[in-house]
Amino acid sequence: MAFFHNRDVNLVNLHSAITAAAMGSGGAFWSVYLLKAGISVPAILLVLAATFLLRLAIRGALLPLAIRIGVRRTLILGTLVMAFSFPFVAEVHGIGPALYVLVFVTALADTVYWPSYHAYYAAIGDEDHRGQQLGLREAVSAVLGIVAPLAAGWVLVTHGARATFLATAAIQAAAALPLLWTPDIPVKKSAPGAFRYAFKRAAIFIGDGINSAGYFIVWQIALFLTLGQSYLAYGGALAIASLVGAVSGLFLGRWIDSGRGARAVWLAIGLGMFVIVLRASSLHSPALAVAANALGSLVGCIYIPTVATPIYNRAKRSPCVMRFNLVAEGGWDVGISSGLCIAATLVWLGVPPTRVVFLSLLGISIVFVVLRRYYATHADERVDAGLSESQDGVKI
Repeated sequence: MAFFHNRDVNLVNLHSAITAAAMGSGGAFWSVYLLKAGISVPAILLVLAATFLLRLAIRGALLPLAIRIGVRRTLILGTLVMAFSFPFVAEVHGIGPALYVLVFVTALADTVYWPSYHAYYAAIGDEDHRGQQLGLREAVSAVLGIVAPLAAGWVLVTHGARATFLATAAIQAAAALPLLWTPDIPVKKSAPGAFRYAFKRAAIFIGDGINSAGYFIVWQIALFLTLGQSYLAYGGALAIASLVGAVSGLFLGRWIDSGRGARAVWLAIGLGMFVIVLRASSLHSPALAVAANALGSLVGCIYIPTVATPIYNRAKRSPCVMRFNLVAEGGWDVGISSGLCIAATLVWLGVPPTRVVFLSLLGISIVFVVLRRYYATHADERVDAGLSESQDGVKI
């Protein structure tokens, strides 16, 4: 397994696994806790849309910071700010000042963390083993996801929201530790053509954002409602899903690296569409909802390496991987906030949240078109884009 030989990727995968544990515990209960706090479903969707739009508005301030301190330190800072944001969730008891503070702190944390994370992962990863490295990341994260939601549901019921989100903050802060042993990567003050290169490839991010609005956010709320708003039942459903998907990513990652990416696209998008339809059809059926959620985890272990492989490879070949990911996250924010606003309108008009999941079919169709084009022309693009890499190694 040659892809294990990259020590830096192994450390970042460890960081990713710890972050996944945080996301699978308090992070997975973020929106459903707001529902329990008395906020309506359309309002929650609009709150999340506002969070993503705020990220879009303030993201420009991240580039000067990354130029000053480098990507690794920016990622460590984002990890800690994200940890700082979780305790604010427990202070929300309806629409009011506490909710507004939560939106701002969450947007700030996400703005610093996610572009830095994706830029760093793209820069240190190996193109020849990208699919397998991503598959390993998703498989380990899925294993941790078996325990995290069960524990979070139990703590919410027995000890309350403050204990749950404080524990989540501690887990997220611990994710910074593996990064202390990874190399720093500088960001160049000037990178001509970097933004133009990224904007030409923004369609996949917008499509994935629309898909995520229905497939993840609306679905989490729909699943919680279908399971009778029980924290324990919801945590159990998430744990079952992680168990199903824990071993599938490694196989597909090797498949992508061996030149079968085009086939992986058909499998990932085909299964994704099937699960979207299944989830949208699970109204009033807890058993079907749990099954659809479990299949979603299997799809994730296939979908994420298939989508992220071309994204990370393109980012690494770009004139500046940090600038590429600033544009990427911006496109994703546009897609998901648009999807959430449409979803909020549909729910307000009386459409059940499970039915609103159909919205993801639009986003995943866009992703399919872009991925098919990428894997069909991958060899030619690799030669052309590879000219932008520095002979001295990765320069951002």
